[in-house]
Amino acid sequence: MTPWVLVRINERHQRGMEENKKLAYLVDIKTIAVVDLIGGYNIGTISHESRVDWLELNETGHKLLFRDRKLRLHLYDIESCSKTMILNFCSYVQWVPGSDVLVAQNRNSLCVWYNIEAPERVTMSPIRGDVVGVERGGGKTEVMVTEGVTTVAYTLDEGLIEFGTAIDDGNYTRATAFLETLEMTPETEAMWKTLSKLALEARQLHIAERCFSALGHVAKARFLHETNEIADQVSREYGGEGTDFYQVRARLAMLEKNYKLAEMIFLEQNAVEEAMDMYQELHRWDECIAVAEAKGHPALEKLRRSYYQWLMDTQQEERAGELQESQGDGLAAISLYLKAGLPARAARLVLTQEELLANTELVEHITAALIKGELYERAGDLFEKIRNPQRALECYCKGSAFMKAVELARMAFPAEVVRLEEAWGDHLVQQKQLDAAINHYIEARCSIKAIEAALGARQWKKAIYILDLQDRNTASKYYPRVAQHYASLQEYEIAEELYVKGDRTKDAIDMYTQAGRWEQAHKLATKCMRPEEVSVLYITQAQEMEKQGKYREAERLYVTVEEPDLAITMFKKHKLYDDMIRLVGKHHPDLLSDTHLHLGKELEAEGRLPEAEYHYLEAQEWKATVNMYRSNGLWEEAYRVAKAHGGPNAHKHVAYLWAKSLGGEAAVRLLNKLGLLEAAVDHAADNCSFDFAFELSRLALKHKTPEIHLRYAMYLEDEGKFEEAEAEFIRAGKPKEAVLMFVHNQDWEAAQRVAEAHDPDSVAEVLVGQARVALEEKDFQKAEGLLLRAQRPGLALNYYKEAGLWSDALRICKDYVPGQLEALQEEYEREATKKGARGMEGLVEQARQWEQAGEYSRAVDCYLKVRDVGSSSLVEKCWMKAAELSIKFLPPQRSLEVVRAVGPQLIGIGKHCAAAELYLNLDLVKEAIDAFMEAEEWNKAKRVAKELDPRYEDYVDQHYKDFLKDQGKVDSLVGVDVVAALDLYVEQGQWDKCIETATKQNYKILHKYVALYATHLIREGAYAQALALYVQHGAPANPQNFNIYKRIFTDVVSSPGTNSAEAYHTWADLRDVLFNLCENLVKSSEANSAAHEEFETMLLIAHYYAARSAAQSVKQLETVAAKLSVSLLRHTQLLPADKAFYEAGVAAKAVGWENMAFIFLNRFLDLTDAIEEGTLDALDHSDFQDTDIPFEVPLPAKQHVPEAQREEVRDWVLTVSMDQRLEQVLPRDERGAYEASLVAASTGVRALPCLITGYPILRNKIEFKRPGKAANKDNWNKFLMAIKTSHSPVCQDVLKFISQWCGGLPSTSFSFQ
Repeated sequence: MTPWVLVRINERHQRGMEENKKLAYLVDIKTIAVVDLIGGYNIGTISHESRVDWLELNETGHKLLFRDRKLRLHLYDIESCSKTMILNFCSYVQWVPGSDVLVAQNRNSLCVWYNIEAPERVTMSPIRGDVVGVERGGGKTEVMVTEGVTTVAYTLDEGLIEFGTAIDDGNYTRATAFLETLEMTPETEAMWKTLSKLALEARQLHIAERCFSALGHVAKARFLHETNEIADQVSREYGGEGTDFYQVRARLAMLEKNYKLAEMIFLEQNAVEEAMDMYQELHRWDECIAVAEAKGHPALEKLRRSYYQWLMDTQQEERAGELQESQGDGLAAISLYLKAGLPARAARLVLTQEELLANTELVEHITAALIKGELYERAGDLFEKIRNPQRALECYCKGSAFMKAVELARMAFPAEVVRLEEAWGDHLVQQKQLDAAINHYIEARCSIKAIEAALGARQWKKAIYILDLQDRNTASKYYPRVAQHYASLQEYEIAEELYVKGDRTKDAIDMYTQAGRWEQAHKLATKCMRPEEVSVLYITQAQEMEKQGKYREAERLYVTVEEPDLAITMFKKHKLYDDMIRLVGKHHPDLLSDTHLHLGKELEAEGRLPEAEYHYLEAQEWKATVNMYRSNGLWEEAYRVAKAHGGPNAHKHVAYLWAKSLGGEAAVRLLNKLGLLEAAVDHAADNCSFDFAFELSRLALKHKTPEIHLRYAMYLEDEGKFEEAEAEFIRAGKPKEAVLMFVHNQDWEAAQRVAEAHDPDSVAEVLVGQARVALEEKDFQKAEGLLLRAQRPGLALNYYKEAGLWSDALRICKDYVPGQLEALQEEYEREATKKGARGMEGLVEQARQWEQAGEYSRAVDCYLKVRDVGSSSLVEKCWMKAAELSIKFLPPQRSLEVVRAVGPQLIGIGKHCAAAELYLNLDLVKEAIDAFMEAEEWNKAKRVAKELDPRYEDYVDQHYKDFLKDQGKVDSLVGVDVVAALDLYVEQGQWDKCIETATKQNYKILHKYVALYATHLIREGAYAQALALYVQHGAPANPQNFNIYKRIFTDVVSSPGTNSAEAYHTWADLRDVLFNLCENLVKSSEANSAAHEEFETMLLIAHYYAARSAAQSVKQLETVAAKLSVSLLRHTQLLPADKAFYEAGVAAKAVGWENMAFIFLNRFLDLTDAIEEGTLDALDHSDFQDTDIPFEVPLPAKQHVPEAQREEVRDWVLTVSMDQRLEQVLPRDERGAYEASLVAASTGVRALPCLITGYPILRNKIEFKRPGKAANKDNWNKFLMAIKTSHSPVCQDVLKFISQWCGGLPSTSFSFQ
């Protein structure tokens, strides 16, 4: 039934349409497209929410039917692009051929739409089967329905079908004649309406008149009748179509209520009177007067009067008032508005005209009318306009115009604002606008009401925010209500937090319990319940879960209360061994193997061998698995397990046992099949099953028989059956093994017998064995005789050496192996050395013998071999003797070698002088000097260098310096090398001595170490000591020191506790150091450089700080100190911005400059937030536009103001921000610029800063000798007067510095005394 593409090409011709070609198709399963094939463009796209399973165009291509998979039938009008669902369940649908009548089935009803233009008009008939088709012919149309085995025809109303056809064909006369034959029903009424619409469009006015008559529209029928008479008369008089006459066209436009079109038609024919008559007849006076004005009609004024009179006669005072207002008669308009009961209109008019506001009586009259009409807001506007705020506020409150009331109260009655905010909130609550009420309650400080409103509005997050700001007692009542909401959303963590805050932890536990989140419930329960109660609760619940078969849930509960054993027991009880093993592995890993083994045994007993195998293997008991299969006769399974899990030889053992159980040729076949025959033989021999091994070798491996005999012999030997073993060794062809067996057991006679009979080569080994036994018994003579019989003198020699009988060893060597005599002698000497003193004495004695014999070279060698074994004097004598002999009797080259060898040895035992003397005997000057220096005999070393080789004097001096450095003998080093001594002081941290010593040197050396010391102090955080260092020694203009000066400046200005009179000396020191630096810079190559300018700025800042501290010590200079704090803000690119704004704000607040204090402290709070966030991007600079306070400043790395003081500032700023008295603007001076700004934004002119306050000097300037330095006369005199009255030494010091800095004071009348 489902066409996916449908085409209609000229299937039914219509009037006025030559070609009609339409295509409808499915783009996808939910989208239909309709295309005009003539123009080739898309004329409609329908997107449906469900899959489309059927679609069809009507024959004219104007309507599209489609059905979706839910069997809903939809009609789409292609011209209007409107979609209508006409049936919610449709099992069959079809257009009646040759018409636009639609037939469909809805369950047991037949639905027919005779007029598809009115889809709501449907004719329904009950049927008892399914529609199978529609047949039309012979002047009738039938719907075929199958009812059981028969087909029944339901006849449709052919007349209604014909009407639709006539309409489509444009034959309205035939359609009218047909309708006149029908009774009036809802279907025929819809047809008459359709026909009337089409007749009007086709200008067939007589047919349209008949249609309206049939529908009972008398007025339209009468109007059309008159129109037809006009058209007929024109047609008779002039011929042609009377419908083209302008009066007919205008009347048709009037019928369609398109009066502007009718007016245009009349005016095109210059029928002004007719147009005016049309509007007058319709009582559209405004349009009528507009036409008269446009055409300059002479009756215009008369019309206006008539209009006004008509309005008054019909009691339309409002319209009359509007008319008077448009004509500029305000009083008359107000009178009419009041008469019409429209005081609001009157009030609006009065508010727009000042002259009317001056009429007090009129205003009173209007306000009374407004109040009477309960138009309180408008009355309040009027009272506010006439400057009566009290009455205005009352009216605003009565009219619930709280926004205007609050605005008015803020200006006129600040004390009423809080009460009005609360009333506003109450009003919004009454209006069910709870969201809006929250903020008003907050403004009114009505926390409880704000909370209730937030809860009522379901603004849960806002409610939490407000609750968090309340005290615990107040908030605890509301937290549970919010928690219940979050619990319902399954946001349990938030709900838990809220329950806990509300002291309702038990409710949170219940929540988690109901949600099945036992872990979280347990975590909470442990906080508010005893452990025993928690355990009982969870175990009881777990048992319930177990009864319900919810073992996993029960397990989780047992584990939560740390009772995993109960869960293990549960799984074992229900034979869920996998879960049981999982829990044992998790909670009792040490018992996991035992559990597997236990389960394996149980399963084996139950005959569940594969499962038992799994558990045995998990317990790493493969042997138990093999034994289980063996005991059950399953040898193949046993072999498989052994091969897979038992290591490289286990399967061989199983195969061996398997074969042994079979025996004979069956065993051989099995072992051959497994490729383990030789391995089985070896295994049998290894396990002493020699009968089985001989059987296998006899049947299949005869070449293995000797090997088995050998292994059998070895077994018998181990068993002590030597005679049987001897026979088996001989059968195996291994008689030597039998000999060795008897030698091992010292049965020399049997060994000799077997060796002589079966292996003559072994006779010597028997003799050697006997000799070893003799040696063990210390019978060396017998052993020597046996070894010589065996022709083994080398063994005799070795045995004597091992026994320490060197004389016998030398004798044997000399007699039997003379070639080894010299090597043996050397070995003897080495052994003597190893034996220590006793051995050394032997060497010394031998050396003397060589010396007496004239063998001086050998004697020297012997003396040199003597080593320190506790007697250093003996060693020294021997080495000296060796050197003496070498010098006297040996060649020079040899004596030089000996001395070079003996010298270091003597030095090694602390005999430096003796070594040096030996070196000097052979003219080894440098070696002698090194020996003296190593012995710290510096004078001797210097004397040797000076007398024998002056080239080494510098060498000795350099080593002497290095020695003093290493020993830390700096005081001695000073006299040798000052710079090295100073460096050593630095290394040892003896800075005071370093600086003291450097002071005695030149200026350059001094400041090198001053800079090093300052750098060290800065790293240690002792910037004050670094500053004092430069105060004491001056600040040279060395570029390499610039970073030190800048760091000292930065540390001082960033340090806490400097905003006080007590900090003066710190600031004065910084100022003096920077002044000294700048004076030095002027004289250096760095003059006028960027660094110079920066240090001049730092000097100015330090001066301001010092002057501020001095002013803080004198009460009458309090404003001077505040101005200095404010002036410092222009230098925040070099100062910590947060600290500077804080100090300026606090100073301004102290002297009552609240506007400035508010702006500076607000900026301070913004900076603290920026420091926390790590960026200055969010700063608002609008307050500091057109000032010289910089926007781009470095972000401070840390907060410079403690948290407590920041909170105080935050509270003060919050309090002041609610005060409408303050204006958030900086004060301006006569330039129109910020009063502390040096630069006037409007002119760009830069003023000089005052040396006393830092403020710009606009008048009364006092200039100093130094260019660019000046002071405001008033501030200068004030400062001088304060010094005279207070005798403040710090203020005097400031004045003294200014004199020094600026080249003298402008007046000499003041003395520093």
